[in-house]
Amino acid sequence: MSEFTIDLDAVQRITTGAVGPKGQRTFYVQARRSSQLVTLLAEKEQVRALADATSRLLDSLAEKNPRLSTSDDLLVTDMSLEEPIEPEFRIGQMGLGYDSDRDLVVLLVQGFNSEEEEEVPTARFSASRAQMRALASHTAQVVAAGRPICGNCGRPIDPFGHFCPHRNGHGPVLTPEG
Repeated sequence: MSEFTIDLDAVQRITTGAVGPKGQRTFYVQARRSSQLVTLLAEKEQVRALADATSRLLDSLAEKNPRLSTSDDLLVTDMSLEEPIEPEFRIGQMGLGYDSDRDLVVLLVQGFNSEEEEEVPTARFSASRAQMRALASHTAQVVAAGRPICGNCGRPIDPFGHFCPHRNGHGPVLTPEG
């Protein structure tokens, strides 16, 4: 097993968030254990995929073992990012797993290999199912709070409007109001 640059086992807090105006937001994944706060830089699609994959994993676990489904699955606490927001590295890849012995969901994160460093930065966070369910729900809200999505092509609609390629040049430029 490889060593992790950052290893936060049984985190007290795990969240995602975005900073900046719509269309120019910067996304983060953040976890805390005791006094150690870890912030990682992410892309919008990465946090969207994290929310989707987490929901699918938790639903699959509950389906395989109904006793794992509890009423506190949607334990919601303050999910805002903590200051200071100083990312350790930019996320390249993420993976999810489940530690059945300890009933914890494990998030494995790999960064990009920078030219100065030979090793790829990595992080491992483990959290309860309730924490990860709250993370998935919160992350879906963070992603949805961005620019509206065009119903024709699936691209974001900017505040000044959007030329939809699926309309093939016909009709007006779409605006956020419709």
